[in-house]
Amino acid sequence: MGLFSKFISKIKGVNDFAPADWKELEEELLLSDLGPSLTREFLEQARKVKSNNAEEALSQILSSNLSTKNRGAILGQTTTVVMVVGVNGTGKTTSVAKLASNLKNNGKSVVMAAGDTFRAAAVEQLQTWGSRIGVDVVSGKVNGDPASVAFDGAKKAQEIKSDFLIIDTAGRLHNKSDLMDELEKVKRVVEKVFPINEVLLVIDATTGQNGLQQAKIFTQAVDVTGIILTKLDGSARGGVALAIEKELDIPIKWIGTGESEADFDRFDAQKYIQGLLT
Repeated sequence: MGLFSKFISKIKGVNDFAPADWKELEEELLLSDLGPSLTREFLEQARKVKSNNAEEALSQILSSNLSTKNRGAILGQTTTVVMVVGVNGTGKTTSVAKLASNLKNNGKSVVMAAGDTFRAAAVEQLQTWGSRIGVDVVSGKVNGDPASVAFDGAKKAQEIKSDFLIIDTAGRLHNKSDLMDELEKVKRVVEKVFPINEVLLVIDATTGQNGLQQAKIFTQAVDVTGIILTKLDGSARGGVALAIEKELDIPIKWIGTGESEADFDRFDAQKYIQGLLT
């Protein structure tokens, strides 16, 4: 059942929405990770909705809070370089592999660079994925320089004329200055070979407002072009997608809904809105 389906069923054919109903809706919206600001805004707009066109009106309200920026891939002239950033634990490294698998299944050649060198498990995880899906993985020493691995990945992609290079980055979040320095260094050395076309930020949908705060720090450190939203499993907390796009005006481009490589797809804004309503 969608987040707003109960609200729609109540409002249809009803002229007076009881105060208790509004309170219940407010609580549901907050629990869904819409956030207090967007919840207040939505309630103000929803109070103007007439019962005879509730679903259409709510669809318009929800759609108006989504980013209008392009959700398509930003492609390079030769090799398209995608840098994937995010806090450890969000599913960042798994998302790199799933994105690579998706692209490969669509006929693209891909190289992955295991730039999260401070976590041996992340490097091993990407190497395992690479073997499973048939994608080259460039890696370096544990605790080595992430920028060096990214550069080697760029040279490998150039050598084999790969369609895509996807770079996993370190997910440590000590402070904004360190983060900015590290990501800028990776960007600087890779751009000796290719320009960075996309920076995708991975956010765990289940972390709600904490995920939003992390996102703000990353967007201040690097020019994020899109979001990969993980663990969006259709639960009531799926309202976080609206909150992210409203707050940051960055389009969600990909979603992860499970553990397997097939549980990864393009974010469909209209399908998402419909899912909240029905």
